Amino acid sequence: METVVVLIEIVVSAALINNFVLHYFVGICPFLGVSRRVDTAFGMGCAVTFVISLAAFLSWTFTYFILRPGASLPEWVWGLAGGDPKVTVDLSVLSYIIYIFVIASSVQFVEMYVRKFFPALYKSFGVFLPLITTNCAILFACLEIMKHLQDPTQLWGLHQALALAVGGGIGFTIAITLMAGLREELDLCDIPKPLQGPGIALLIAGTMAMAFMGFTGMDKGIAIALGGL
Repeated sequence: METVVVLIEIVVSAALINNFVLHYFVGICPFLGVSRRVDTAFGMGCAVTFVISLAAFLSWTFTYFILRPGASLPEWVWGLAGGDPKVTVDLSVLSYIIYIFVIASSVQFVEMYVRKFFPALYKSFGVFLPLITTNCAILFACLEIMKHLQDPTQLWGLHQALALAVGGGIGFTIAITLMAGLREELDLCDIPKPLQGPGIALLIAGTMAMAFMGFTGMDKGIAIALGGL
């Protein structure tokens, strides 16, 4: 039960309390560029959720077994090579390269799938689908996972890494879909000319960020409620 509570806390925190877009301000490019129609925004959110989950799985695997200090695989290779057993092998310097490669491969897979089975959605995404590769929200999730694999006494398991990724993807989907719904309504409004376009979009994004601050403490309340069951 304790593990379930922890996973729920991670998901709720990543989706609402510490929303990647509205709290950390990462993934702003697709958030503003693909939030003109609700259907397109929701499709982009689903694509990002899939990519971030796949990237989290692969990044946790690479980090746990290869990149983190004292990882089993490089330590074994170091021992076979006759290295000093007192020396701790640390390949974390390669983390950015590995993560970018993992993200780019995941995006390429999603792009081929969407182009094959959902050509209309693929055309509506335009250049923003391959640009998921440079979506810093996905790299941010990978770096957060790496941060929780640095301390040997508090290592995250794969289930916790996936909970963060799924929660972050859900939060991105919620934020971009809400943004698209508001921008569709703005088409019917008389907006002052200086604020038309990016200006009003940024004002709405800032207002949404303040609104999401109301979820602060929600994870602790859920933990207390579930702990009493």
